[in-house]
Amino acid sequence: MTQPLENRIALVTGASRGIGRSIALALAKAGAHVVAVARTVGGLEELDDEIKAAGGNATLVPLDLKDSDGIARLGGALFDRYKKLDVLVGNAGILGPLSPLSHVEPKAWDDVMATNITANWQLIRCMEPLLVQSDAGRAVMISSGVSWAARAYWGPYAISKAALNTMVQTWAAENMTTNLRVNLFTPGPVRTRMRAQAMPGEDPNILATPDQVAGKIVELCLPSFTETGKVYSFQKNKLLTFQQPE
Repeated sequence: MTQPLENRIALVTGASRGIGRSIALALAKAGAHVVAVARTVGGLEELDDEIKAAGGNATLVPLDLKDSDGIARLGGALFDRYKKLDVLVGNAGILGPLSPLSHVEPKAWDDVMATNITANWQLIRCMEPLLVQSDAGRAVMISSGVSWAARAYWGPYAISKAALNTMVQTWAAENMTTNLRVNLFTPGPVRTRMRAQAMPGEDPNILATPDQVAGKIVELCLPSFTETGKVYSFQKNKLLTFQQPE
């Protein structure tokens, strides 16, 4: 039976754990060759074992996304090997400090912005030429409901995700006449390490699992999904425009 992403190349950042790991595994099960990017080698190797056990295949890329030159080299390597990229899932992100803005140290601020914004901008720069070579390029960037909430003490994370929203909307508008479709995905509360860090007293058993979220993200990566410049809210289970915040 033909798989929906057979013979397609999918790059996933933050692929060694949490939602990223589940996305990578789900894309592989759908037939994609997964280029799995993360800082943690051990986590990538465990993911590779899972993908192989499911009958899929992957290329492992140990890379800190704050290494802009490393992202550029990855883009060049993908061009040399495949001449295209069919799917990009920008999942990697960090929470940063949960504290008043006036208490945030400059290094902590810079780390959040470098990972959550600048790295994704560099991915756009280096992967767009490959994505537009696909007959149905798809990009999904992972945002957060707090990007619209202006919630106290969530400043660096919420601000970085709000900037990501505008960047993705701009990118989608710039590609209206190409085969590339670009969307955001807000997972809501999910059973991940980051969520536990942010909400240490919360019962994880009441939350959605990364595997449940990943299934919906795969739908946005299919050639048959043609919406662009939208936000898919997993919590609301619907596609929103940028003018309809969560």
